[in-house]
Amino acid sequence: MARRDTPPRWDRKMQQRLARGEAAALGELYDRFASLVHALAHRVLGDEHAADGITREVFAHVWENPESYDPKQGPLRSWVATLTHRLAVQRLRTTETAALADNDTDGTEELERKVRRASVAARADYIVTSMPTPLRTALELAYLQRRDYRQTAADLGVTADEARRRLRLGLQLLSTAQDTAPGQGGPG
Repeated sequence: MARRDTPPRWDRKMQQRLARGEAAALGELYDRFASLVHALAHRVLGDEHAADGITREVFAHVWENPESYDPKQGPLRSWVATLTHRLAVQRLRTTETAALADNDTDGTEELERKVRRASVAARADYIVTSMPTPLRTALELAYLQRRDYRQTAADLGVTADEARRRLRLGLQLLSTAQDTAPGQGGPG
């Protein structure tokens, strides 16, 4: 099993270790998920410094509230991503609301559009990084390297039908990024 396909047993053990106050567990969790947390926060906020702050907040929350994660509800990775998204959107709303108040303009609708765009982009990033490697690789070849499905099949050493299937599944997963409105669960 690939390292990022976190097994549920690992999730339960990690939560137990955090609940016992094992600093090494927090370090291990940070090593595994810090780049995900920072990337999602940066995607929502568009600011490196703010993303650093959200990363600190997420891991502080996990350390202080390990019991708030329920392994029965899904992978630890998803919970951490959801927490990151929620905190980043809160920060974006606070920052943008303050900016709107300073400018004395009615930009609530624009703020909500900005939050929605950032949420969809963050969710799409999360979906791509979480999807199975064969699907992600096929999408990367097809879209980043501009390969058609036949070239993708040849590069992957699979049949053209298999390449089309992988691309279709990958795109179906990616299309769900817009299905979740902000605040309705999921990282986006």
